[in-house]
Amino acid sequence: MTVRHPRERHGHSRDLQINPIFSREPLTVPRYALPERQMEPDTAYQIVHDELMLDGNARQNLATFVSTWAEPQARRLMDECAEKNMIDKDEYPQTAELESRCVHMLARLWHAEDPRHVIGCSTTGSSEAAMLGGLALKRRWQHRRRAEGASTARPNLVMGVNVQICWEKFADYFEVEPRYVPMEGDRYHLTPDKAVELCDENTIGVVAVLGSTFDGSYEPVAGIAAALDDLQARTGLDIPVHVDAASGGMIAPFLDPDLVWDFRLPRVASINTSGHKYGLVMPGVGWALWRDQDALPEDLVFHVNYLGGDMPTFALNFSRPGAQVVAQYYTFLRLGFEGYRRVQQTCRDVATRLAAKIAELGPFELITDGSELPVFAFRVRQDIDRFSVFDVSAALRERGWLVPAYTFPENRTDLAVLRIVVRNGFSHDLADLLLDDLRRVLPRLEDQRAPRHSAADCAGFSHGTEPKKVRRGVHA
Repeated sequence: MTVRHPRERHGHSRDLQINPIFSREPLTVPRYALPERQMEPDTAYQIVHDELMLDGNARQNLATFVSTWAEPQARRLMDECAEKNMIDKDEYPQTAELESRCVHMLARLWHAEDPRHVIGCSTTGSSEAAMLGGLALKRRWQHRRRAEGASTARPNLVMGVNVQICWEKFADYFEVEPRYVPMEGDRYHLTPDKAVELCDENTIGVVAVLGSTFDGSYEPVAGIAAALDDLQARTGLDIPVHVDAASGGMIAPFLDPDLVWDFRLPRVASINTSGHKYGLVMPGVGWALWRDQDALPEDLVFHVNYLGGDMPTFALNFSRPGAQVVAQYYTFLRLGFEGYRRVQQTCRDVATRLAAKIAELGPFELITDGSELPVFAFRVRQDIDRFSVFDVSAALRERGWLVPAYTFPENRTDLAVLRIVVRNGFSHDLADLLLDDLRRVLPRLEDQRAPRHSAADCAGFSHGTEPKKVRRGVHA
């Protein structure tokens, strides 16, 4: 997003007038230039604090998947580690050790055949982790093609159009043709048959999403892997799967243990997840794991010596805080398997109950019900023409609730929905308060003659459901 200076937007700029209640100097400070002199720390704090009151209440943000609540002990540890740079593994060896322990815990959680030798790392979030997974797929494909004496000029990546926007960025930044499977009818994500249709000798991999941002549904990872097994048997094409488990990677192991989606499938080469979503850590950490050393080409890995040992690293980012990694280890230690299961089950219970109650109101139809990710989407019934999902979103925002409304992508742009993400900290009590407010605004909306808001009013509020730029060409 290009940020314009306020002068360009409003035609003028004015300095910030400080309320005399501060009883301190200065009384005027510039908004868009460095002040000439320093000020008292309490004055600077109060200025910033007061402006931030205009932000929304993060706990009422039902658009974001990112954690908005953490225990005081986790926050204390993060404060204690705020100055630690995660990349300096030789200076902060114990933080690096905690990172390694988290990787091994995730490897066991995701059924790696040999968890001790799984390659993995922390990242700034699941988007960086996904890009690392994509880079490994591309480099692995390049090595194989060169060994065969074949061209490496036209790599492509197959995925559903419902993937998170980071995959479009990956394709653009790293010169890979994105092959999107569009939505069609009641099919809102990637299916095995459609994935295989787009694969060829230039396909570096298939991305399967465990928890679509559009509606919270799981893609059939095992079915996609089986279809690719069949493709290899018929054609010899050996195409790996990367599982984007940004949210589902920390839900399915605890609530859906019989669902086979992870390293139990030999075709799954790598998995990413977000520590700051259902990993239950405050924003700033993701994880990427590869099933073995063959899945992550050695020439992508940098080696750091710490404590006389070797620490392999793979990242797009360099300096970043170690606080979130420490908080992830704390949360793993604090909750354990049973604690995570209880937290995630509560989220799912809240989501399914809230979805059912919304369906009972009358004007709405469920697209999903929160029984996979604790996330669900719903629409206004087609026979209702007095208000739209965008009107509902705007009305709820009057009470502080941030519930995104958006249209689905290409081939289903006729479908406009609202989506609710239930996270740790969004209780049954808060869900009831949301329901009360929804009931309160419905009579007013039903008295309208026609919808008053459109998709343009919610354009910056889609949280991962942005339309993809479907490009038909290929990159050199």
